Amino acid sequence: MSTIDMVDYGQLPAVRIRSADGAQAIVTLYGAHLVSWQGADGAERLFCSAASRLDGSRAIRGGVPVIFPQFAERGTGMRHGFARVATWRVQESGAGFAVFALENSDLPAALAHAWPHAFALTLRVEVNGAALALALKVANTGADAFAFSAALHTYFLVGELARVRIGGVQEGALQIDDKFDHIYRGVDGAMTLAGGSATLRLAQSGFTDAVVWNPGALDAAALNDMQDAEYRRFVCIEPALIEPLTLAPGAAWRGAHTVSIEP
Repeated sequence: MSTIDMVDYGQLPAVRIRSADGAQAIVTLYGAHLVSWQGADGAERLFCSAASRLDGSRAIRGGVPVIFPQFAERGTGMRHGFARVATWRVQESGAGFAVFALENSDLPAALAHAWPHAFALTLRVEVNGAALALALKVANTGADAFAFSAALHTYFLVGELARVRIGGVQEGALQIDDKFDHIYRGVDGAMTLAGGSATLRLAQSGFTDAVVWNPGALDAAALNDMQDAEYRRFVCIEPALIEPLTLAPGAAWRGAHTVSIEP
């Protein structure tokens, strides 16, 4: 049967979502951060660094960070935004899914002052035997328009980076074996990731772009929340809305990301 229960992930309170067929996911309330996803076969599909701090002192390295309202340093605010370091609430749960919510009133004073707009975010996480479905919704609940960017910065676990093949972002398969950081604009259609324990099919809507990233050996060695050789065990393929989108008062935007395990 499907269950939703509270667990600890490191020192962080988290929600474990389990579907009737055995698929499961773990989402920390800190950042509404998906840190584990296993299909019905029990194989882990997401990477989380063994060096990541799991105490709420900094963003988690791995899993699926929620990027909002700024992508990277493309703005004057916090790098990658505040959503991944804010504490979310469980708004709703049911058979194999949970919905997490964050509003401006949930933010501590320092974060609220840095981005003084009224908003409501929800992240819906659903699992079944062979698929993970994520949906991020951004609503403007205030009286003034605001602009935002967003992404679901997914770290996929792979056996060996050099063996990874990514399809759907360019003509022919993309192969990387060291540092790589590229934005693919106007992504249309499904992408594929081969190089883990199975081929994954990635589909997105609402998000207009896709980002492929790996820090490579030198940059990984400089990160204090990643072990030196761990860069070889993941690749980030993230649905993204890079160019800021302006939301009028009362308006909303939704971005969806579905990952399916191919037989």
